[in-house]
Amino acid sequence: MTDLAIAAYGLRKSYGDKSVLDEVDLAVPAGTVFALLGPNGAGKTTAVKILSTLITTDAGDIHIGGHNLATHPQAVRKTIGVTGQFSAVDGLITGEENMLLMADLHHLPKTEGRRVTTELLQRFDLVDAAKKPASTYSGGMKRRLDIAMTLVGNPKIIFLDEPTTGLDPRSRHNMWQIIRQLVTGGVTVFLTTQYLEEADELADTIAVLNNGKIAAHGTAEELKRLIPGGHIRLRFTDPTTYRSAAATLHHATRNDENLTLQIPSDGSQRELRTILDHLDTTGIEADELTVHTPDLDDVFFALTANTDIPHQPAQPTQPAQHKENVR
Repeated sequence: MTDLAIAAYGLRKSYGDKSVLDEVDLAVPAGTVFALLGPNGAGKTTAVKILSTLITTDAGDIHIGGHNLATHPQAVRKTIGVTGQFSAVDGLITGEENMLLMADLHHLPKTEGRRVTTELLQRFDLVDAAKKPASTYSGGMKRRLDIAMTLVGNPKIIFLDEPTTGLDPRSRHNMWQIIRQLVTGGVTVFLTTQYLEEADELADTIAVLNNGKIAAHGTAEELKRLIPGGHIRLRFTDPTTYRSAAATLHHATRNDENLTLQIPSDGSQRELRTILDHLDTTGIEADELTVHTPDLDDVFFALTANTDIPHQPAQPTQPAQHKENVR
């Protein structure tokens, strides 16, 4: 049974009459990237603040790194690192001094603090800029320094709240590589992001938060299959073969000019195999087959708008009675 790094059941948070989180369940397996998506004001940052002990929840049972957040918040704090939407970097001091300050806050011995600082500056390619004021750093460098500072305490779980907002495409891709390396090293990453491509690239599982509730939960591919419009496209070069295929695939949409057939599909392996078996049985061979599924943008817009898409609540990886297995 998979250990959970983060397990939250029945999360609730209100500000006055406004309910921000309403019975939210989150289950994040250890050593994975979990992405929480949602429109502005959906409650993403509130969820991060609760899970990282910055604010309290109105209700809910929360375990982080195997520790009960309500009874052992200090143990939780020793397990986690947080990089918020706004940089914690002090621009008046150098990058190295920022790192050493963080080491002092973690009560590391001086020699240990310098060792960790040197290693992290090298790891994040900040050695050349280490002696320069952080105010002179580019946006991407400040973000790298921010995450390096988060890693001083060697956290097993990291919350990244919109870590690439405002970065140029190259810096964003560099940050993705850093996140992948963290997970390869055994770290669990809880990510919120405005960039759906980012969630698609990085996340093992994704949850979409809307109006205080989890609208859907699953892998990127599972979420894409919730949205209609997926199809399999067959292209032919021989008109005779094309006409034979069109005659046997009655539900396909024809394009006689391009010699292509478009068959509605959810993109699943089972449905693809069924179509391929049918083509083999009838002796029809397409010159090209492509599978098209909606992207996460389509999923996001459908789940956060008033559409007829069915509500797909999150299913915790482990039921509540197994919470003692949380790591």
